[in-house]
Amino acid sequence: MGEPDRVTSGASAELEAPGTPTSLERATRRAAGLRVAVLVVAGVVLFVAATTSGVFPSSESIRGWIAPWGPLAPLLFVVLSVLLSSTFVPGPVLAGAAGLLFGTLAGLPLSITAAVCAAVTQMLLGRHIARRQVEALLPEGARRYDELLERRGFLAVVWLRLVPGLPDTPVNYAAGLTRVKVWHIAAGTLVGGFPRAFAYVSLGGSFDDLGSTEARVAIVVLVVTGLVGLFLSRRPLKAGLRGRRNRDLPSAP
Repeated sequence: MGEPDRVTSGASAELEAPGTPTSLERATRRAAGLRVAVLVVAGVVLFVAATTSGVFPSSESIRGWIAPWGPLAPLLFVVLSVLLSSTFVPGPVLAGAAGLLFGTLAGLPLSITAAVCAAVTQMLLGRHIARRQVEALLPEGARRYDELLERRGFLAVVWLRLVPGLPDTPVNYAAGLTRVKVWHIAAGTLVGGFPRAFAYVSLGGSFDDLGSTEARVAIVVLVVTGLVGLFLSRRPLKAGLRGRRNRDLPSAP
């Protein structure tokens, strides 16, 4: 009985398609997705509860929460943002929080600093510390950008930061699986992420008056940035994906 079982399991392993996620990889992805879903649901529930009960705090009272921390507050915000971003908390939420807590003028450099530190940290984690876990965690949709990152470096990071709807954290982890340089991810995040950071920080800073000129400018910046990102990324993205497909094609005998 033992021998046929081994033969059967060996045959199953041979029939398994290359690149098919293992049960451990699927469980890891489900766990990560569950954590993100819990955070999102908790945020929505708290927001709805606060607004319907009429106890939602004003921006001034929220900024009062960080007053006791004094000059340490900006540093604590950057560290906390890096940690939260590394667990897939969306960047727009963190940027909006920077504007809400510190105002647009002070929140913008803090948001950019946190985004750059998070990008470098996540890339290095994916490259040197948790490579196997990152490979299991990343969906195939994020892995397909590795060819683009390797071929274009700094410009690829800029383009990917401008693409609307593309979360930064999976791209950062995916960059760790490539040969992209640290300065590529840092400078590309600074340049490409600046417009969206400005927009989300401005929206957070205008929380009490979303009809203000600042909030309207932020929305225009988001729309324009998205259109520019789609336009600029079409050719390099297609080239990167085409290069990956060519690489994956079996060589001629």
